[in-house]
Parts: sequence; C-alpha cells; structure tokens
Amino acid sequence: MTKQAASRIPPRVGKVLSVAEETAESTKLWCGAAAAMAGLGGWRGRKAAATGLAALVVAQLISNGVCKQVADRPRPPKEWFPHDEVDDRPDSSSFPSGHTAAAVAFTAAVVTAWPAAGALCAVPAAMVALERVQSGAHYPSDVVTGAAIGLASAWLSRRAPRLILRHWP
Repeated sequence: MTKQAASRIPPRVGKVLSVAEETAESTKLWCGAAAAMAGLGGWRGRKAAATGLAALVVAQLISNGVCKQVADRPRPPKEWFPHDEVDDRPDSSSFPSGHTAAAVAFTAAVVTAWPAAGALCAVPAAMVALERVQSGAHYPSDVVTGAAIGLASAWLSRRAPRLILRHWP
C-alpha cells in the first residue's frame, strides 16, 4: 500500500477498522462469538462454536507458531502510512497475518456448521483483514496468505475427526 492509497481511507473508516482490530486482538472477538453461539444456538451453536475455535487454534499454530518463525519479513515501512497507528505495530515477522488467519479460520469453520452465524462473522473478519493492511502492520500478501491459512485450517478442523477415525486401528 502506498502513502497515497493509505491517505484515501476516510478517517472514520480507519477508526471503525481500528475498533474491529482491537476487539479481535488476542482472539477476544471470536471467543465471545463462540460463547454466544454455544449459549444461544443450541446443539447447532455448540457445534459451530467448537468447530470455529478448533479451526482458530490450528490457524494460530500454523501462522504464528510455524510461519512467523520461519519467515522473518519486516513490517511495511512506516513512511508509507500517514497516521500514528503505525507506531503500535508488533515486532514479530510481518508474514503471514495471524489476525487474518484466525478470523478467516473461525468464520469459515462456523459457516459450515451454522451458515447464518458464519455470515455474521464474515463482516468483522473482513474488517480485521482490511485493517491489518490499513494500519501498516502487514503487506496485502501477508493478509492473503493469512486468509489461505485460515481456510485450510477450517477445512482441516472439519475433516480431521473423520480422517482420524477412518485410519484408527
């Protein structure tokens, strides 16, 4: 993202994106959504919550536990972003976006178990992904890779029990 592209985002939109990211920090948003689904959604809600949290854990392990340790990519240059938010970036590797991986993993896993709840989760998930680029924390390719990790994690968390049972002695 260039300095001109970053400055095209209206300040109000930037504030909304920042609120979405703050809420998703440390997976608070997704844990809260899982609690609400489990409490209000009956059997379907409990299944969606469990699947979503399992996918989130897998995505975090892959993105933050493996990929960030292997890829030592610096964050985008601070000069590209005309706001103070760029000073709050983590010191870890930029590649991939763990926030995006978690958001997409949770949402993609939930949508298979409870489509309406998954559709509701898609809005903040997209906002988190956009905010990671807008804030200067990630390059767009970091976010795209995080989303791919999230999708793969959701698929794996949904398929793993069947695969394990099929190959269990």
